[in-house]
Amino acid sequence: MHRWTIEVEAIPTQLLDNRNPVERAILVGAPLKEVDPRVVQEHMDELVRLTDTAGGKVVGTLIQRLDAPNPHSFIGSGKVQELKALVAEKEADLVIFDEDLKPDQAKNLEQALDLRIMDRSELILDIFASRARSREAKLQVELAQLEYLLPRLQRMWTHLSRIRGGIGLRGPGETQLETDRRLIGRRIADLKKKLKKVAAARETQRKRRQGEFRIALVGYTNAGKSSILRALSGADVLVEDRLFATLDSATRQIDLGMGYEALLTDTVGFIRKLPHHLVASFRSTLEEAREADLLLHVIDLSHPDWEEQRAVVDRVLNELELDEAPQLLVFNKVDRIPHAEEEALRDRVRAFDSQPAVFVSAVEEGGLQPLLDAIVARVRARFPRVKVELPAGEGEWLAALHREGEVLDVTPNGATMTVRARVPAELLGRLRDVAGIELVES
Repeated sequence: MHRWTIEVEAIPTQLLDNRNPVERAILVGAPLKEVDPRVVQEHMDELVRLTDTAGGKVVGTLIQRLDAPNPHSFIGSGKVQELKALVAEKEADLVIFDEDLKPDQAKNLEQALDLRIMDRSELILDIFASRARSREAKLQVELAQLEYLLPRLQRMWTHLSRIRGGIGLRGPGETQLETDRRLIGRRIADLKKKLKKVAAARETQRKRRQGEFRIALVGYTNAGKSSILRALSGADVLVEDRLFATLDSATRQIDLGMGYEALLTDTVGFIRKLPHHLVASFRSTLEEAREADLLLHVIDLSHPDWEEQRAVVDRVLNELELDEAPQLLVFNKVDRIPHAEEEALRDRVRAFDSQPAVFVSAVEEGGLQPLLDAIVARVRARFPRVKVELPAGEGEWLAALHREGEVLDVTPNGATMTVRARVPAELLGRLRDVAGIELVES
């Protein structure tokens, strides 16, 4: 855990010794007093899962309800002493706060406890660093790490002189800390340039996909997005019951049935208190969602706090200016809840939610059919509406209109029939080329 790295051209990148990845961690929650105790416990349970995902072992927890954070150490001085005793008792290697700490607060805590301190953002960044696989994801995570690290440099930086030579690189009277800051600043600028090039390549890919119906999966981490992508596409996509199992966006062609296809993209999962630097760094990846014709907001219906998780995703979508994009709520994992509970939730969503929704299971046979039907309806809605005058005996073309388009109504007119339908461009072109069929666009 705690894999802080910086990539300098042709220079070793490991800054911290990571030979013993299993670290004994004490978790600290310091919520405000007005926060519901059940929510506090859920946040701490999630912090346990994050620590496990990062490779740590939780050996103790400490919670203090606050009127307001202590500006010196976030928690009160008495709790700091209690935490120090717990560290000694549990032989802990580090302390992880569920809240984001200011640099001075973290520095003061480290001095008081003589122990490494992490906050939630740092922990999430560490997980992203360990899970990034593509070049783009690695660049994005490194940028987020460095932007998080820069204001905390004095507290936590391992001097770069041991990996860059030092001599001859410092200006007259310039301190080591100032040199390190300049080096990080240059690396941040370099990463932003590289990510701009990656974003330009993505834009070229998106232009090539114009004309295809594009769908993006968004949702809380571990809601089942990758499972849905795998089930719909048949592709070998990593599915793991852990937070942030996948970071790199994956796009696959899916067969919707009835002659329809679409491009489906899985995006990085969201989480409470997602570090701002991380959201900013992954903005180019999430452009896939911005360009999508439909967002599938996947919600783990079996999770006791699915409503809060949904609200978290909505807030991030709002930050990314995606809140106005066409969206379909996909309530996943219905196989994990009793049927009566599922029906009650269906009624509740229908009564109080303005967003269209489907209830699905990615593991049950036929469990994704409601989702496929909803997507097909969205695809058909993009087709132009036309009136087609067909000879009464043209049953083959009428069948094609039913099969490939959406027939709205059929009116017999003796020797002919008038068909009003939504028709895809390919079928529209074929109809125009057939003698004896009069096409009137409406």
